[in-house]
Amino acid sequence: MDIFQFNPATIFSFLLTLMRLSLVVFMLPFFGGGVVPTPIKVALCLVLTLAVWPMLSFPGTALPANIWSICLMLFGEVTLGLMLSMVVRFLFAAIQFGGMIMGFQMGFAMVNVIDPLTGVNNPVTSHFLYMVSLLCFLTFNGHLYLIKALAQSFVMVPPGGLYISQELGLQVLNLAGQIFVLALQITAPVMTAVFMVDLALALISRVAPQMNLIVLGFPLKITVGFAFMSLIFTYLARHVQEYVAHLGPMFQNLMEMGTK
Repeated sequence: MDIFQFNPATIFSFLLTLMRLSLVVFMLPFFGGGVVPTPIKVALCLVLTLAVWPMLSFPGTALPANIWSICLMLFGEVTLGLMLSMVVRFLFAAIQFGGMIMGFQMGFAMVNVIDPLTGVNNPVTSHFLYMVSLLCFLTFNGHLYLIKALAQSFVMVPPGGLYISQELGLQVLNLAGQIFVLALQITAPVMTAVFMVDLALALISRVAPQMNLIVLGFPLKITVGFAFMSLIFTYLARHVQEYVAHLGPMFQNLMEMGTK
């Protein structure tokens, strides 16, 4: 007689659910960032697993008995986490790249700060735009879309069942290609204004070569750059809102491509 009513299938089901949540959550932005301590990540995974497991879980029979099959399953789970995280990171990568272009033209290329998400040194303008876009993303409930996509993965993707198909690879490359387009769209007003300042300074140097344009040029370019940077905040917030609104169908489309 089993006093404790131990059921191995139930334990395996809980482990599969914890595996999906832990591998995905550790890679998602805002939940698995480098600034979040590891005990907090572990506690978050356990809390989410206990909350999701009664309603969304995998059957215990889905856990393979072979160690190599378990390794392949882990690889599929890591692929799922990378795919979900890259979709969001592409947006912030485009905004940070646009901020790097602004910082280079305004003379802030040597003033760097550490990005808390990636741990890479970025110009101060890039970090400033990143913080603004991050606040907009959280304001428009982008983090809730990430949790919703994680819950949908239990229904659409079996354990280790995501494969890098040709359609999925092309779609990810298409999203990655939009980084440069969005970066140029964001920085277009500042690039044009600073270019006009450089052109005006070049004309002044031809007319009055005795003027010290280096002393005059740096504060003028910074002032004009910040003035035109204030004009892009509305467009930036609108673009982040549109991107967040399409996150749900985008995640669903990618998971469908990866399970075909």
